[in-house]
Amino acid sequence: MKTITKSLALWGLEQADFALIAERENQVYRVNHSGQSYALRLHRRGYRTDAQLAAELGWMHWVSKSGLSVPAPRPSLQGPYLQSVDGFQIDVLSWLDGDTLDAILGSQQPAAQIAVFHALGIEMAKLHDASDAWPEAATCDRPAWDMEGLLGDTPLWDRFWENSALSPNQHSLLKQFRHKAAADLSVLAPTLDYGLIHADLVPANVMVDGQDLHLIDFDDGGFGFRLFDVATALLKHRSSADYPALETALINGYRSKRDLDTSRLGLFLALRAVTYVGWNITRADEDSSGNRNAKFIAQATALVRTYLQNNQALEHRQTKT
Repeated sequence: MKTITKSLALWGLEQADFALIAERENQVYRVNHSGQSYALRLHRRGYRTDAQLAAELGWMHWVSKSGLSVPAPRPSLQGPYLQSVDGFQIDVLSWLDGDTLDAILGSQQPAAQIAVFHALGIEMAKLHDASDAWPEAATCDRPAWDMEGLLGDTPLWDRFWENSALSPNQHSLLKQFRHKAAADLSVLAPTLDYGLIHADLVPANVMVDGQDLHLIDFDDGGFGFRLFDVATALLKHRSSADYPALETALINGYRSKRDLDTSRLGLFLALRAVTYVGWNITRADEDSSGNRNAKFIAQATALVRTYLQNNQALEHRQTKT
């Protein structure tokens, strides 16, 4: 608590009320002061460098000024967005009200769900446009969800093919996918839209406030394929009975603002799914039942198998012609 109290003083927020509201990669506190609310982030030690966080905050500032509703960094009294207190990296962001997308979908009628996904596609396209226009986009220090970040020897979210819960057949399947996806992506990469992406637009990071959408938690944002953002926003909804309509709505919303070739969406859904298998390797002890890991593996193997089978069928047809 002393760290938080000392941090608040750096932003002129002494005597503010605060409460811990989230704790995963970072600790996030809601801070109430003089009728205003803010989000104070205490970053996990060693997860991001100062340069990476400075780039994230500068990017969020630019995106906010470009008309999107994202958490905007608040300068400290000394000027910088980022400060260090007791060995922790600290920043303060604007607070955005609303309910998470996953919290509201269950109570919505299909037409309302489709409208939300169409709006999310629009906001994603606007985010990519704003990111491309950011003067520091080409040189900022952010992680890369590129070939190496997804399929290399040291992926950003760990070596998914080495998850200890994989059966021998699943292990073999994911290794086969890694090899095939790397070969395909090496050919496709020059033709794909690439730049700064949010990289974590899961339902918990999309806030719905009436007709407005807020995009939060840029912690994993960096360089990547724009289809990876689309796949991330869609993946957790694939079990929905209305998934085809939701996918169409999101893509149509995106294309109403920005061109995007989605013919390779199947590859990026599989790529996104295997990242969670890797992500859970160091977090398996958070779920002693193993259910979360099993769910990630089942989802990934299903999408990987579909991708490999579709490619095999395509190659067979091409061979016959």
